[in-house]
Amino acid sequence: MIPVGLSTISVFPKGVEDGFRLSAETGFDGVEVMVTTDARTRSKTRLAEFSKEYDQPIMALHAPTLLLTTFVWGRGPMIKLEKSAELAAELGVPTVVVHPPFRWQGRYATGFERVVGEVAERYGVTVAVENMFPWRTGDRDQRAYLPGIDPSEMDVEHATLDFSHCALARRNSLELAHDLGLEKLRHIHLTDGVAADDKKLFDEHMLPGHGNEPVAEVLEWLAENEWDGQVIAEIKTGKAKTDRDRLRLLAETLDFAHENLGQD
Repeated sequence: MIPVGLSTISVFPKGVEDGFRLSAETGFDGVEVMVTTDARTRSKTRLAEFSKEYDQPIMALHAPTLLLTTFVWGRGPMIKLEKSAELAAELGVPTVVVHPPFRWQGRYATGFERVVGEVAERYGVTVAVENMFPWRTGDRDQRAYLPGIDPSEMDVEHATLDFSHCALARRNSLELAHDLGLEKLRHIHLTDGVAADDKKLFDEHMLPGHGNEPVAEVLEWLAENEWDGQVIAEIKTGKAKTDRDRLRLLAETLDFAHENLGQD
């Protein structure tokens, strides 16, 4: 069956250990660790301990490509990707998720497609480039990313599809999945969003089925074609007041995945 895991960022503002714990309590198959300013997300020893204690395999690592992780593993974006792949290899984690570079990141941006391939080969991991969204001023796309926001148009071997990012990019996620194809598409960030308009530009990461992306249709298509990638829930639960409230949101997301993947 297609494994369904939980991104540790889904339990924010709780920490990485809570991500492992709540993933286990909900019944996910494993976790994706978002590398952040929390040193435990970068510690081979601590991550291995969490994985063993909560019986949660680490399915993927998300490289620290967000603005809030600017100083994690130094400022060089190439080093961040290298360190993520190295940590993944040491832990036996098969997949590293990375965002496309910002246009101002110099040689890393201009050589990104080559770098992704070299890092994947050097460390023996899958580097799955995630689709992003335009930064807009009014109707004008500022073209913040290079080589772009759509991995289906990049010369990279593997990709991650994020439904919330599709919504912001006004990109139909089922069309993107088809454009990527079953071999290039290796990783799914299970979430949802509402198409952006001129008054709204923020990454919603709603529960699947609460936005207007064809999330169910994508999961059904993957299951019908016996896809062998990973599905990772990446939702926002920050407004949950208690663990019980947060678990309810996580359980609804997991149930959605199982139903539309045809799993009991």
